[in-house]
Amino acid sequence: MIYIISGILCGCITIVAMIANSHLAKIIGVFKSTLMNFVVGLISTILLMILVKKSVDLSFSSYGNIPLWAFLGGLVGVVVVAGSNIVIPKIPTIYTTLMIFIGQLFTGILIDYLRVGFISKGKIIGGLLILLGIIYNSNVDKKELII
Repeated sequence: MIYIISGILCGCITIVAMIANSHLAKIIGVFKSTLMNFVVGLISTILLMILVKKSVDLSFSSYGNIPLWAFLGGLVGVVVVAGSNIVIPKIPTIYTTLMIFIGQLFTGILIDYLRVGFISKGKIIGGLLILLGIIYNSNVDKKELII
């Protein structure tokens, strides 16, 4: 149960962070705000590690067993933050959130397929129903804005 609550809490915090960072991007620019996001994140991580007294082995020899693709998280994070800084001010936050969710959902399905070699019909149908719901809702919202 703690993992479910943690996952929901992380989702809430992610949206708040995206909104805060997009506001910062309006003031100082997309790339400066992206840089500030990661600088503040680095400082926060260092402080957290000091707080929990976690030792860190920064020697290059400790990285030898890590596959190169595992380091792409930072690069992908920069793309996500910069992209959301551009998108969030242009469309309502709910649609940004739902589009990110759809992207995550179908990417998760694809990764599961590549790892396991099987996708259940339920996952595909569920993902398509969510996508259709978003399309329907956006059309309803457009009609309400016109009236």
